[in-house]
Amino acid sequence: MKQLLSRDKNGRLNWPSWILPIVLVLAAMMVLRSTLTEARQLHLTYSEFKTQLEAGNVKAIRTNEGTITGQLRSEIQDQQHRKGKEFSVDTHGLPNDPELIPLSMEKNVDLAGTSEPSPWNMMLLWMVPMLLFIGVLYFLVFRKLGPGGGAMTFGRSKAKLYAQEDLNVSFEDVAGLEEAVEELREVVDFLKNAEKYQSIGGRIPKGVLLVGLPGTGKTLLARAVAGEAGVPFFGLSGSDFVEMFVGVGAARVRDLFAQAEQRAPCIIFIDELDALGKSRGSGVVGGHDEREQTLNQLLVEMDGFDSNRGVIIMAATNRPETLDAALLRPGRFDRTVVVDRPDANGREAILKVHVRNVKVAEDLNLKEIASLTPGFVGADLANLVNEGALLAARQGFPHVTKHHIEEAIERGVAGLERKQRVMMPDEKRRISYHECGHAIVAYLLPGSDPVHKISIVPRGIGALGYTLQRPLDDRYLATQGELENRVCTLLGGIIAEELVFGETSTGAQNDLQRVAGIARSMVKEYGMSPKLGRLQYRDSQESVFLGSSAGIGREYSESTAREIDMEVRRIVEESQKLVREILVEHRVALEKLSERLLEKEVLDAHELKDVMDATAPRLVPGTSLANRLQSRSHATTADVQNPEHSTDQASGE
Repeated sequence: MKQLLSRDKNGRLNWPSWILPIVLVLAAMMVLRSTLTEARQLHLTYSEFKTQLEAGNVKAIRTNEGTITGQLRSEIQDQQHRKGKEFSVDTHGLPNDPELIPLSMEKNVDLAGTSEPSPWNMMLLWMVPMLLFIGVLYFLVFRKLGPGGGAMTFGRSKAKLYAQEDLNVSFEDVAGLEEAVEELREVVDFLKNAEKYQSIGGRIPKGVLLVGLPGTGKTLLARAVAGEAGVPFFGLSGSDFVEMFVGVGAARVRDLFAQAEQRAPCIIFIDELDALGKSRGSGVVGGHDEREQTLNQLLVEMDGFDSNRGVIIMAATNRPETLDAALLRPGRFDRTVVVDRPDANGREAILKVHVRNVKVAEDLNLKEIASLTPGFVGADLANLVNEGALLAARQGFPHVTKHHIEEAIERGVAGLERKQRVMMPDEKRRISYHECGHAIVAYLLPGSDPVHKISIVPRGIGALGYTLQRPLDDRYLATQGELENRVCTLLGGIIAEELVFGETSTGAQNDLQRVAGIARSMVKEYGMSPKLGRLQYRDSQESVFLGSSAGIGREYSESTAREIDMEVRRIVEESQKLVREILVEHRVALEKLSERLLEKEVLDAHELKDVMDATAPRLVPGTSLANRLQSRSHATTADVQNPEHSTDQASGE
């Protein structure tokens, strides 16, 4: 028996897979045998039976309490038109017939009485269906309901325990996050040399919260800490605690901490903490829903366990503003480590890590690639290298070249090329003028990001063309003049359409959305309106839930809202006027550039410069347009932090 049964890592018995089929087959055979036997017998009334007995057609009978069964000498037909020799008679409620035994002896009938069934037979009759039911219940409920057990083990934690050979990650595998790594090296030292801090009365931090955008490497950092410290690593997601059954989440939290204390020193890592730790009191059902009970249990456990035993909780989130304040106080998550986007040097270091196992061309300059990818995070760069390798293999190249990487960048920014999409010549011409309008305005406005590429090849879902701009370096602030230049560049496409065709199209929808967003942010958030002053006009963002202020309102009057709309309109109209002057002055360049774009479909920065140098007129000093462009180049304005998340401008039709 011991050879047949084994136990898994959680101590549960693993039954051989052939046991259940055998039990099912035996039960089916018993049910089938009983059914066939009953179906084969004729059901006679007592009168019919007595008639057959008197006629001498009964060969043998067996009597039991309430039932007579037997066999006939020749076939007969019952009331259901069934023919056969075996029969049964129901005698319940009938008085005893004293003539039955003498008549049976007279007709030479084999007469016998049936004894009561043995207890073993009765037990077998009841046990087989019961065992069948228990077996099905065990396999469908106890074994099949998810990892970690079934209905009776819902309270067990779903945390996955990683062995050191499974982690295989260290700080050497983390690039571009030097500041975050330095913060976490101290956590590793806590786990390795806890006595050094405890000897002078220091207390090891209980929790470390990793905050950063998606893909910046928060999970990788947590695994690297466990790999460097050489301790067990429990990893799970915040959503793993919550189930449809009340109380399951709190039970899983208790079980997780119990397991962690048994394996101390160790690390508990909770990914996507915001799924579990959102602020309480904002739920539709008040403070009694399952998620809030789970959060309460987590707070209690973090207060209750002793951090000096070496259990450190690490968590990651990209929405720290939604977390409950009780989670972030000292004594729970003592430290917050910001995992930010890497700069140019960080991106180069990340690219070096990801090209270790990829065959790249010898002349591939990773520093140049890093400069082309501002705003990219670690996950973006990993996908970039992988896409470049796939593209090189698809085209039959032995290694990845700069062309493949640049194509992968454009795929990430604008989407996959759709060369098979057939466009009418008139539409293609309109798209060409639209994109050339963007490019010329961006080329002439001082302080604008340089134009990297112009294309009328459809990409992605809705982009029929795009103008790609790349900043020369990483930027963390934007001035008022730079924001106004972005507005002008976005308006260049629709103004070019209006000048050439006399009407506009729906292709500028995305441009106009971005124009309105930038202009409204300048007025409401950045204090860049001379009329409204250096004030921020914020909209309140409370959700319409029980327990919070109902409605999304604004903290300014109706007259101020009207002035905001007027200032937004003024910014757009002034930018529109400047763009019109630029394109009218450079109409020849617009025509020539559009013709070349229609011919080649894709132009780079050098071709744009050649056309502009050959066709663009020199601005006469003292003219209105020259003075306005000159004033823009010397403007000193207020700074704004992170006005847009995207540093690439790909304006699509």
